[in-house]
Amino acid sequence: MILISLVSMVESTGVYFALSDITGRSLKKQDLTRGYRAEGLAIILGGIFNTFPYTGYSQNVGLVQLSGIKTRKVIYVAAAFLLVLGLVPKIGAVTTIIPTSVLGGAMVAMFGMVVAQGIKMLGKVNFTSQENLLIIACSVGVGLGVTVVPDLFQNFPSFIQLFTSNGIVAGSFTAIILNIIFNMLPSRKKDSSEEMELQQVSE
Repeated sequence: MILISLVSMVESTGVYFALSDITGRSLKKQDLTRGYRAEGLAIILGGIFNTFPYTGYSQNVGLVQLSGIKTRKVIYVAAAFLLVLGLVPKIGAVTTIIPTSVLGGAMVAMFGMVVAQGIKMLGKVNFTSQENLLIIACSVGVGLGVTVVPDLFQNFPSFIQLFTSNGIVAGSFTAIILNIIFNMLPSRKKDSSEEMELQQVSE
């Protein structure tokens, strides 16, 4: 359960930041707190009513980007529509006739937009910094490595495997730890500021 919670939190945080960038709204600490609380409540309600736990899905980022709709009113209408589908099985059965190829095409577009949005957010990173390149390389490498080779860290202690048995969690923690080491420690901040000054002088 700890691993599932970590994966959900990491994915949701990425969704919040991506939606913040798409909608042009500044994301504050209070917004993240409210988002986590709302997801926690949704998961509890899902357990009470014997349904799947609910979390912020990355597909929604692609959906918002493709549709251009940034208001919550659409969510209310969609929720009411889904309630009707759930209460009237005959209407819900209509959705089963949607061809698989249509669903596949929609998924390709939506997940592609998620990747594109992630690349767009990375565009704000200073790629002239060797440290930032190393952070991206290591986090992506670890995340993909765990996904492709699930037993990559099987010899590690069990409490460490909580953070290394899932690609999303492993990659995220790698990025966080390296970012703290390279960009947030006082000594590294000083070195980074000196490098930026030298670059400005050379330009």
